[in-house]
Amino acid sequence: MPEGHTIHRLAAEHQGMFGGLAVAASSPQGRFAEGARQLDGRVLVSADAHGKHLLLGFEDERTLHVHLGIYGKYMFGEGPAPAPVGLVRLRLEGGGGFADLRGPNACELLEPGEVKLLRDRLGPDPLREDADPEVAWRRISRARTPIAVLLMDQSVVAGPGNIYRAEVLFRQGIDPRLPGRRLAARQWRAVWDDLVGLMAAGVRAGRIDTVRPEHMPEAMGRPPRVDGHGGEVYVYRRAGQPCLVCGTAVATAELASRNLFWCPGCQPPAV
Repeated sequence: MPEGHTIHRLAAEHQGMFGGLAVAASSPQGRFAEGARQLDGRVLVSADAHGKHLLLGFEDERTLHVHLGIYGKYMFGEGPAPAPVGLVRLRLEGGGGFADLRGPNACELLEPGEVKLLRDRLGPDPLREDADPEVAWRRISRARTPIAVLLMDQSVVAGPGNIYRAEVLFRQGIDPRLPGRRLAARQWRAVWDDLVGLMAAGVRAGRIDTVRPEHMPEAMGRPPRVDGHGGEVYVYRRAGQPCLVCGTAVATAELASRNLFWCPGCQPPAV
């Protein structure tokens, strides 16, 4: 599932291509035909993201809400849109380009009150200027739940997924199994600040890189990482490989039905 930086990039792409323009909307697949009819000819007035949720605001105060889920994908193109290929849930056209949405978990029109309900159930997003990390800390500091699980809970922190949670906990030397209430306030602030920086870099680069300069391939004389997810990382999907910092084999386990990765040397259990 795409992590939050990808959704913020999608918001920017929509704004750049369609912002302030009346768009032509259609649903070649047919599953969003009524919603597309209501959007057709409307002006896109805002393109926003909150966590993994894309929110496109139109002039009639309705908002298109898209959650890609596991299988959802966007394709943008310039020039006249070609004949649809595959199951295109929604096509927007305007400004000399088009955007095709396929396979989303959610594609729906929301009224202003429904948008508020959606936002209210999400935690602070490290990529948003209005984010308040104290809101997340109030929940984390009371929780018996492991911090690795809390960081994946979108009602606690909106946006991070499995890669960012594994990497930020490694970078801060925190055992992912540590209960939230045993995390120190200074540790939480360091995690939050690191997420802000890492995810902002992800927006700029279009991929997740979490390795510090001294651990990059050229600095260490090692081959670049080859993985479908791209980017240089410390522990994510590196189970059994030596830690780039201490050489300990990266560990893996299942936690709350998701694969967890950490370095037992750099992230020892708290005493």
